[in-house]
Amino acid sequence: MELAKVTSKGQITIPIEIRKKLGIKEGDKILLVEDQGRVIMMNSSMEALWEAQTAFEAEAERLGIKDEQDVTDLIRDLRRERMED
Repeated sequence: MELAKVTSKGQITIPIEIRKKLGIKEGDKILLVEDQGRVIMMNSSMEALWEAQTAFEAEAERLGIKDEQDVTDLIRDLRRERMED
């Protein structure tokens, strides 16, 4: 648990250990989500990446992609199709 003080402008300094754990660097945007009276703080870049991965899971399942080799094979096939056009 970490403690941060709120300034008169409503600003806080995120403790360094929290910044390290969340991978937050200067200039990053932070996502604050209220959930049942608690506020959850996330690195917005990491959250966006997670959402993209989740969205691609359904597409990968639809295409039958199970591992890296399947991705490599798909790319090879797509490139071959483009060369034939």
